[in-house]
Amino acid sequence: MSKKNLPFVPLIVLLLALAWPCSLPAVTTPDFAVLSQELKPAVVNISTAKTVKPRPSLRPGLPSTRDDFFDEFFERFFGGQPHSPRKERSLGSGFIISKDGFILTNDHVVNGADEIKVKLADGRTFSATVKGTDPKLDLALLKIDTGENLPVAELGDSEKVRVGEWVMAIGNPFGLEQTVTVGIVSAKGRVIGAGPYDDFIQTDASINPGNSGGPLFNARGEVVGINTAIIAGGQGIGFAIPVNAAKEIADQLRETGHVTRGWLGVSVQQVSEELAESFGLEEPKGALVSEVTPESPAEKAGIKRGDIITAFGGEKIDELRDLPRLVAATPVDKAVEVKVFRNGKTKKLSVKVGRLREEGQAEAAGETGGELGLSVADISPEVARRYDLVGTEGVLVTAIDPSGAASRSNLRPGDLILEINGKEVKNVAGFRAVAGKVKKDEVLRLLVQRGKGLFYTTLKVE
Repeated sequence: MSKKNLPFVPLIVLLLALAWPCSLPAVTTPDFAVLSQELKPAVVNISTAKTVKPRPSLRPGLPSTRDDFFDEFFERFFGGQPHSPRKERSLGSGFIISKDGFILTNDHVVNGADEIKVKLADGRTFSATVKGTDPKLDLALLKIDTGENLPVAELGDSEKVRVGEWVMAIGNPFGLEQTVTVGIVSAKGRVIGAGPYDDFIQTDASINPGNSGGPLFNARGEVVGINTAIIAGGQGIGFAIPVNAAKEIADQLRETGHVTRGWLGVSVQQVSEELAESFGLEEPKGALVSEVTPESPAEKAGIKRGDIITAFGGEKIDELRDLPRLVAATPVDKAVEVKVFRNGKTKKLSVKVGRLREEGQAEAAGETGGELGLSVADISPEVARRYDLVGTEGVLVTAIDPSGAASRSNLRPGDLILEINGKEVKNVAGFRAVAGKVKKDEVLRLLVQRGKGLFYTTLKVE
């Protein structure tokens, strides 16, 4: 090519580039004005009230903790105001999932509430009842009765959500009702330490206190997530529970009021590169079994300590967090194929999935009518190891009502109640038999095991 033709080269390249077909799809921005107008009627604002009773000092006039010090201060100089019951109020969001008034929100929005009010987009307010909760996934199902069909939010498929696609959040941040914010999906599969089934959608759509429990919509107006968490001090970093994880849970809460999950009976850990090399595994994938619970489905199936679970029910286990979610979602008593890597070879086993006993679930309701203000559960070998307890008899305290009688005793979750007024308590049934006979204002003497130590404490029935 001669030098005189060189100036024309850039022009030719430019023309070729413009003529070359582009492989990227055309991007269209959703009409958020239309979307928000259509979706707002299915979104509700939730307000709650909870009565909080103060903790008494261990000895009158002698503060035992920093909190007790300030209680004593207020008692002396302000007439004991902190020692009076007070109302705590909070705000959240939710969305209607059925025409007859079932509403999905976060468990932490309504947990412990004495009063729950739901405000519709048209301004009407109704009292709501809790039909069921799942603290591990942070979900709650509410019900309101309006006597009419309500607008419903359509549930989408969170598996199809792509990083970078548009999403819209509608909720009640800081009490600002029906606030609409938009952004994109920033990431999927986020683990933030919120629980055993962490698998959050991250978004930069603005989410603030009060958005909890509200919907995250895609550009088609389908709910793909439930807004749940934020990072304190962060901006443009919010987290939503994938709606697919909530669908089955919502059905169970509606039918039974609680959640039934599958149970394998193993303790597992992440496979590091060093561990993978030491076991002869090509890649650091799977879940390494560090402990197998005696008499568990895993032990009966032949799973051993040192096995690396690489697949469960036909699904690959690439990361540790994959296994708990898959097991939990498996129906109880279903036979599932499990692949384990053992002694340099892959072995196939068949395991019959058991039922995970959820702490504080229906069978764990140890008090009659709530007089004692605590929930208990039968002790199992697995739970005994978790709480460093000796023996498997007694009932485990799983939860304490902050406004109940037990909150003013020396009990705390993780304690094992062995006796009530000198009578042995071996299980929940025995606990109910004794607790059902207590009378108002009666003082109970409890023998309690905490860790490896024993002590007596009292609890006054209200």
